[in-house]
Amino acid sequence: MRASRTGIARRELVAGLAALAAIPAPAAARARGFGERVRRKARALARRPYAAPHRPLPSELAGLDYDGYRELRFRSERAVWRDLGLPFQLQMFPRAGLHIRPVELFEVVDGEARPIPYRADDFTSRRLDPTAVAPDAGFAGFRIHAPINDPARFDEFAVFLGASYFRAVPRGGVYGLSARAIEVGSGEPGEEFPGFRAFYVERPAPGHASLTVHALLDGPSLAGAYSFLITPGEPTVFDVAATLYPRTPLARAGLAPLTSMFLYGPGEAHAFDDFRPQVHDSDGLLLARAEGGREWRALCNPRSVQISRFTEPAAGGFGLTQRQRSFEAFQDLEAHYHRRPSAWVEPRGAWGPGAVQLVELPARGEGEDNIVASWRPAQPIPADAPFEYAYRLSWTAADPSPAPLVPVAAWRAGRGDAEPWRRFVVEFGPVEGANLSELAADVEVSAGAVRHVTLQPNPNRRGARLTFEFNGEAAAGAELRARLLRTGRPVSEDWIRRWPA
Repeated sequence: MRASRTGIARRELVAGLAALAAIPAPAAARARGFGERVRRKARALARRPYAAPHRPLPSELAGLDYDGYRELRFRSERAVWRDLGLPFQLQMFPRAGLHIRPVELFEVVDGEARPIPYRADDFTSRRLDPTAVAPDAGFAGFRIHAPINDPARFDEFAVFLGASYFRAVPRGGVYGLSARAIEVGSGEPGEEFPGFRAFYVERPAPGHASLTVHALLDGPSLAGAYSFLITPGEPTVFDVAATLYPRTPLARAGLAPLTSMFLYGPGEAHAFDDFRPQVHDSDGLLLARAEGGREWRALCNPRSVQISRFTEPAAGGFGLTQRQRSFEAFQDLEAHYHRRPSAWVEPRGAWGPGAVQLVELPARGEGEDNIVASWRPAQPIPADAPFEYAYRLSWTAADPSPAPLVPVAAWRAGRGDAEPWRRFVVEFGPVEGANLSELAADVEVSAGAVRHVTLQPNPNRRGARLTFEFNGEAAAGAELRARLLRTGRPVSEDWIRRWPA
């Protein structure tokens, strides 16, 4: 076992999401089919100055709070395709409360787009009569239902609502983190929120396992065309093909962004007067290298905005994970944080050089999404040509990127033997078919000092517990890294923690 130091630049860890696979045939087919029409619309939009969509709403709808909006329910018996015996159904969201950006919805049948009409009496509410208040309010988004859990029941498993946000659940899961079509300047002054203007949903054939959704994106700096091939299950998979049409060079664009909430975990529970041990939708950023290495960066709720970039050639993907899967970790009978999914991004085709960027924002409550992870190209995306890319996004309760490495199972921190030393405990496991006496601990810090590095079996997890003490009093900022070795070679993920949080 050893404790060593590395340069602060070791935060630059994982990148180069390059040439992993050809763009899948379904994505290419969608681009050649109806998706080409959406691309033409996006190209035409980008040639004009941006104009934000605006349609006034009566105050009764615009002023609705969160609970009031939730009471605006779509009548399930009026779901699109309900009477056709198809494998998917659509239900819509009205414009109200926080969701006032209008979107147009179309059904695509035999290659032609048919408007899905807004009917106020499709919605019910105990607070107001939607028909009387705003008979033409329009749509804010939609959700997709399928027999994902029970062949005899259509359950909601995916939703598109708000700017370019969308989210999904795997079989047996509940909603947690979200994805976006793109992020522009997250955590920086002047952040933009491009939004979907229109959705074109292809009517599925009987028995089809997947649903195709095309979307038209627009924002101050760009327009875009997206195609989603959506397949529910475990995991629920989105195969995404995108084309961007920048109005100006994009120097702050993040591709395939994931957005989540981390209020506190085992290192921050003392700062919150709450009966729950942990509160978060995601607890770590997972990064995979093409040669098989993996890093798991523990998330934090920082005192100020923190932006980290992880760069290394030929990375194998990235995602936000929820590693804690026991009810005891959260003790929450309502939020069910232990059932919230992880999300994993696998690039398709050559994305070129760049970095995974992690933005961590201060949060005071669990209603604030304060975590953003995305792929930032190394060079600005130019405005003189379309920019195309594709990826697979998987929502799962399992390990989103299985590898023959021992995973980080949990971690905790507390007071060391004496001030200012802090003790860190990192749990690895399960360790399959290994003699723990053959393992060694490797702890590295970019600044500060380490002592008391120990490794011992943890039969409760069928794994190994690594502990060490860290003194960061003289360090303005540091990166802590720990892993397991056998004969000098890594056999586990790297656990990474930023100091101070």
